[in-house]
Amino acid sequence: MDFLMSGLAACGACVFTNPLEVVKTRMQLQGELQAPGTYQKHYRNVFHAFITIGRVDGLAALQKGLAPALLYQFLMNGIRLGTYGLAEAGGYMHTADGNFSHTRSAAVGGLAGILGAYLGSPIYMVKTHIQAQAASEIAVGHQYKHQGMLQALNEIGRKHGVVGLFRGAVGGLPRVIVGSSAQLCTFSSTKDLLSQWEIFPPQSWKVALAASMVSGIAVVLAMTPFDVASTRLYNQPTDAQGKGLMYRGILDALLQIARTEGIFGMYKGIGASYFRLGPHTVLSLFFWDQLRFLYYTYTK
Repeated sequence: MDFLMSGLAACGACVFTNPLEVVKTRMQLQGELQAPGTYQKHYRNVFHAFITIGRVDGLAALQKGLAPALLYQFLMNGIRLGTYGLAEAGGYMHTADGNFSHTRSAAVGGLAGILGAYLGSPIYMVKTHIQAQAASEIAVGHQYKHQGMLQALNEIGRKHGVVGLFRGAVGGLPRVIVGSSAQLCTFSSTKDLLSQWEIFPPQSWKVALAASMVSGIAVVLAMTPFDVASTRLYNQPTDAQGKGLMYRGILDALLQIARTEGIFGMYKGIGASYFRLGPHTVLSLFFWDQLRFLYYTYTK
């Protein structure tokens, strides 16, 4: 039940934040491995990107990749939050004297994130491909021509086998390790502090909401460079054997981005990341916390 509630909470958040994920993906691919000022900026900022995509590709394009995004959120966060919730319920997050352990929380969050992200990697790759697809006048990055999630998975699997489906999976793990550790550690520790300080009434939804807001800030700051590199790894063109033609791995991607696009290139789309990750973190953790509270309240 912990895994089911976690997956449903993440899907609920995804419905609201997927348009921001589309914008984030496009902005992260814009000017790929090109020096600043040498390319046309189709998307100047988050708000301009929304208007541009809606005007050129149509409003429906803002929900591109929703099906794989929902499936990925259910798999990844169902495993991640469900595992973390079981560890928390089992008392693993606290030391023998009852104090909250930040080290244990970060370790469990990171390990749970690794498991969820690796298993959901093929879905995430397809989601990235579909969200990057755009009309030629505003296209950025390599353009795949997928017709849908199932067709994309079938085509990649047929051409490159299971290895091809998990291309970029290892490179995407640092993104999830950093993000998951920062998210779950800051959420649990902030929630614990707010409960100790008694700022809000016990079991109030405001505790989870405030903790989620703090967690969202930490995730965006820690995760963005790895998120940019991960998006590039998943979306790069491949040869006949399914090997990436632009990046050899996560470190190579980070180095190439820093060398050709500058340090700020590693933070491309940070505005979109904030507007997406912030609300997504708030909504998913808020839904997760409330679903668990309702379940344990009415089943005991």
